[in-house]
Amino acid sequence: MEVLTWERRAVPLRLGLTAWLVLGLALGGCASGRPAADKAGPPARAGKPDVEPPSTPRSDQRDKPETVTAARERVTRTARRYLGAPYAWGGTSPAGFDCSGFVMYVYAKVGLSLPHNAAAQYAYGTPVRRDQLRPGDLVFFDDLRHNGIYIGDGRFIHSRQSGKRVSISLLAGPWYAEQYVGARRLLTAPAVARSGG
Repeated sequence: MEVLTWERRAVPLRLGLTAWLVLGLALGGCASGRPAADKAGPPARAGKPDVEPPSTPRSDQRDKPETVTAARERVTRTARRYLGAPYAWGGTSPAGFDCSGFVMYVYAKVGLSLPHNAAAQYAYGTPVRRDQLRPGDLVFFDDLRHNGIYIGDGRFIHSRQSGKRVSISLLAGPWYAEQYVGARRLLTAPAVARSGG
Protein backbone atom coordinates (compact mmCIF):
# COMPACT_ATOMS: atom_id res chain seq x y z
CA MET A 1 0.00 0.00 0.00
CA GLU A 2 1.34 3.45 -0.92
CA VAL A 3 1.42 6.06 1.80
CA LEU A 4 1.16 9.81 1.35
CA THR A 5 3.04 11.86 3.94
CA TRP A 6 1.41 15.15 4.80
CA GLU A 7 2.45 17.30 7.74
CA ARG A 8 4.28 14.37 9.30
CA ARG A 9 1.22 12.15 9.29
CA ALA A 10 0.89 9.06 7.17
CA VAL A 11 -2.38 8.87 5.26
CA PRO A 12 -3.28 5.70 3.34
CA LEU A 13 -3.90 6.37 -0.35
CA ARG A 14 -6.68 3.80 -0.40
CA LEU A 15 -9.22 6.42 0.64
CA GLY A 16 -12.34 6.40 -1.48
CA LEU A 17 -12.88 8.92 -4.22
CA THR A 18 -15.56 10.64 -2.14
CA ALA A 19 -13.16 11.13 0.78
CA TRP A 20 -10.55 12.72 -1.53
CA LEU A 21 -13.17 15.00 -3.09
CA VAL A 22 -14.39 16.13 0.33
CA LEU A 23 -10.81 16.72 1.46
CA GLY A 24 -10.06 18.70 -1.71
CA LEU A 25 -13.15 20.86 -1.31
CA ALA A 26 -12.47 21.43 2.38
CA LEU A 27 -8.88 22.49 1.80
CA GLY A 28 -9.60 24.45 -1.36
CA GLY A 29 -10.71 27.51 0.57
CA CYS A 30 -8.02 27.32 3.26
CA ALA A 31 -5.36 29.44 1.57
CA SER A 32 -4.80 32.78 3.21
CA GLY A 33 -3.09 35.81 1.82
CA ARG A 34 -1.64 36.10 -1.66
CA PRO A 35 -0.25 33.14 -3.61
CA ALA A 36 3.47 32.38 -3.09
CA ALA A 37 4.36 33.78 -6.53
CA ASP A 38 2.89 37.14 -5.52
CA LYS A 39 4.88 37.19 -2.27
CA ALA A 40 8.24 36.53 -3.97
CA GLY A 41 9.08 40.10 -4.86
CA PRO A 42 7.81 43.49 -5.96
CA PRO A 43 5.17 43.69 -8.65
CA ALA A 44 6.46 43.41 -12.21
CA ARG A 45 5.05 46.83 -13.12
CA ALA A 46 5.38 49.87 -10.91
CA GLY A 47 2.93 52.72 -11.04
CA LYS A 48 -0.78 53.16 -10.61
CA PRO A 49 -2.72 49.94 -9.99
CA ASP A 50 -5.29 48.84 -12.57
CA VAL A 51 -8.08 49.09 -10.01
CA GLU A 52 -8.34 51.63 -7.24
CA PRO A 53 -8.77 50.09 -3.78
CA PRO A 54 -12.18 50.73 -2.27
CA SER A 55 -12.31 53.72 0.02
CA THR A 56 -12.58 53.06 3.73
CA PRO A 57 -16.18 53.57 4.81
CA ARG A 58 -16.88 56.46 7.12
CA SER A 59 -17.75 55.45 10.67
CA ASP A 60 -21.41 56.35 10.12
CA GLN A 61 -21.56 53.84 7.23
CA ARG A 62 -20.15 50.85 9.12
CA ASP A 63 -22.45 48.24 10.58
CA LYS A 64 -23.03 49.04 14.21
CA PRO A 65 -22.95 46.07 16.58
CA GLU A 66 -26.32 44.95 17.84
CA THR A 67 -27.07 46.02 21.39
CA VAL A 68 -28.12 43.51 24.01
CA THR A 69 -31.55 45.16 24.14
CA ALA A 70 -31.96 44.80 20.38
CA ALA A 71 -30.88 41.15 20.59
CA ARG A 72 -33.47 40.50 23.32
CA GLU A 73 -36.16 42.09 21.19
CA ARG A 74 -35.09 40.00 18.21
CA VAL A 75 -35.30 36.78 20.26
CA THR A 76 -38.79 37.56 21.56
CA ARG A 77 -39.98 38.71 18.13
CA THR A 78 -38.63 35.52 16.57
CA ALA A 79 -40.22 33.34 19.26
CA ARG A 80 -43.62 35.01 18.81
CA ARG A 81 -43.58 34.19 15.09
CA TYR A 82 -44.06 30.53 16.04
CA LEU A 83 -47.04 30.99 18.37
CA GLY A 84 -49.49 28.25 17.50
CA ALA A 85 -46.89 25.83 16.09
CA PRO A 86 -47.75 22.27 17.17
CA TYR A 87 -45.96 20.29 19.86
CA ALA A 88 -43.98 17.25 18.71
CA TRP A 89 -41.78 15.22 21.04
CA GLY A 90 -38.21 15.59 19.76
CA GLY A 91 -39.36 18.29 17.32
CA THR A 92 -37.00 21.04 16.22
CA SER A 93 -38.92 22.82 13.46
CA PRO A 94 -42.14 24.79 12.94
CA ALA A 95 -43.75 21.52 11.83
CA GLY A 96 -43.51 20.51 15.50
CA PHE A 97 -41.41 21.60 18.50
CA ASP A 98 -40.72 20.14 21.89
CA CYS A 99 -39.69 22.65 24.58
CA SER A 100 -35.93 22.54 24.11
CA GLY A 101 -36.29 22.16 20.34
CA PHE A 102 -38.26 25.41 20.29
CA VAL A 103 -35.62 27.24 22.36
CA MET A 104 -32.83 25.79 20.23
CA TYR A 105 -34.59 26.80 16.99
CA VAL A 106 -35.31 30.38 18.09
CA TYR A 107 -31.77 30.96 19.30
CA ALA A 108 -30.32 29.44 16.12
CA LYS A 109 -32.38 31.97 14.14
CA VAL A 110 -30.57 34.77 15.98
CA GLY A 111 -27.14 33.17 15.69
CA LEU A 112 -26.60 31.28 18.95
CA SER A 113 -26.21 27.52 18.95
CA LEU A 114 -27.72 25.45 21.78
CA PRO A 115 -28.09 21.72 22.37
CA HIS A 116 -31.48 20.02 22.04
CA ASN A 117 -32.08 19.22 25.70
CA ALA A 118 -33.49 21.43 28.47
CA ALA A 119 -31.02 20.18 31.10
CA ALA A 120 -28.09 20.73 28.72
CA GLN A 121 -29.37 24.23 27.88
CA TYR A 122 -29.41 25.00 31.62
CA ALA A 123 -25.61 24.67 31.59
CA TYR A 124 -25.34 27.65 29.19
CA GLY A 125 -25.32 31.32 30.11
CA THR A 126 -25.28 32.82 33.55
CA PRO A 127 -27.76 32.25 36.39
CA VAL A 128 -30.42 34.93 36.79
CA ARG A 129 -32.59 35.59 39.84
CA ARG A 130 -36.30 35.46 39.14
CA ASP A 131 -36.73 39.13 40.03
CA GLN A 132 -33.98 40.05 37.53
CA LEU A 133 -35.41 38.30 34.45
CA ARG A 134 -35.15 40.10 31.12
CA PRO A 135 -36.71 39.22 27.75
CA GLY A 136 -34.73 36.47 26.05
CA ASP A 137 -33.68 34.75 29.30
CA LEU A 138 -34.37 31.02 29.46
CA VAL A 139 -36.65 29.77 32.25
CA PHE A 140 -36.58 26.17 33.49
CA PHE A 141 -39.10 23.96 35.27
CA ASP A 142 -39.81 20.45 36.54
CA ASP A 143 -36.29 19.30 37.47
CA LEU A 144 -34.97 20.70 34.15
CA ARG A 145 -37.43 18.70 32.06
CA HIS A 146 -39.13 21.80 30.64
CA ASN A 147 -38.06 25.28 29.55
CA GLY A 148 -39.12 28.36 27.64
CA ILE A 149 -38.10 31.90 26.73
CA TYR A 150 -39.01 34.77 29.03
CA ILE A 151 -40.72 37.59 27.11
CA GLY A 152 -41.32 40.11 29.90
CA ASP A 153 -44.15 41.06 32.27
CA GLY A 154 -43.99 37.72 34.09
CA ARG A 155 -44.69 35.75 30.88
CA PHE A 156 -42.76 33.21 28.84
CA ILE A 157 -43.26 31.45 25.53
CA HIS A 158 -42.83 27.69 25.21
CA SER A 159 -43.90 24.47 23.54
CA ARG A 160 -45.45 22.63 26.41
CA GLN A 161 -46.88 19.19 25.78
CA SER A 162 -48.51 16.78 23.37
CA GLY A 163 -51.80 18.11 22.04
CA LYS A 164 -50.80 21.72 22.80
CA ARG A 165 -49.19 24.41 20.69
CA VAL A 166 -46.47 27.00 21.24
CA SER A 167 -48.09 29.43 23.66
CA ILE A 168 -47.49 32.11 26.26
CA SER A 169 -47.89 31.30 29.96
CA LEU A 170 -47.49 33.14 33.25
CA LEU A 171 -44.55 32.31 35.50
CA ALA A 172 -46.96 32.83 38.39
CA GLY A 173 -49.32 30.16 37.03
CA PRO A 174 -49.95 27.37 39.56
CA TRP A 175 -47.86 24.62 37.96
CA TYR A 176 -45.07 26.92 36.72
CA ALA A 177 -44.62 28.75 40.02
CA GLU A 178 -44.43 25.43 41.88
CA GLN A 179 -42.10 23.72 39.38
CA TYR A 180 -39.79 26.69 38.67
CA VAL A 181 -36.10 25.68 38.85
CA GLY A 182 -34.22 28.76 37.65
CA ALA A 183 -33.19 30.89 34.71
CA ARG A 184 -30.18 31.49 32.50
CA ARG A 185 -29.15 34.60 30.59
CA LEU A 186 -27.53 33.98 27.23
CA LEU A 187 -27.78 37.49 25.84
CA THR A 188 -24.90 39.46 27.29
CA ALA A 189 -22.62 41.90 25.47
CA PRO A 190 -19.89 39.31 24.70
CA ALA A 191 -22.45 36.70 23.55
CA VAL A 192 -24.16 39.19 21.25
CA ALA A 193 -20.79 40.20 19.78
CA ARG A 194 -19.87 36.53 19.14
CA SER A 195 -23.19 35.81 17.44
CA GLY A 196 -22.51 38.47 14.86
CA GLY A 197 -25.46 40.56 15.97
